[in-house]
Amino acid sequence: MHEIVYMRADYEPWWMFDGWEEKVVSRREFESTEKAKQYLEELDLDFSRRFAQRETRDSAFTAYWNNEEMEYCEKCEEDLQIFHGLIWLYNGKPKISF
Repeated sequence: MHEIVYMRADYEPWWMFDGWEEKVVSRREFESTEKAKQYLEELDLDFSRRFAQRETRDSAFTAYWNNEEMEYCEKCEEDLQIFHGLIWLYNGKPKISF
């Protein structure tokens, strides 16, 4: 099963820190690689238009951000960059190879 996950957090999606699933905005499942890839490409096009910065790692993770989108962290006592991340999971694990 393929799954495309959209998360919003103060860290890039490839870190997948404990509790990362609490940051998930949406997730969508697909039976085939082709349909998952098509959906991911649609999201990438949309996100690339909305966010000035983009970085991809291991083909399973892409982070998007605008430098001015920050949120104050009371615990840290500083502003933190907000990242919009896409993750491609295959059977629950990052799909890092094709």
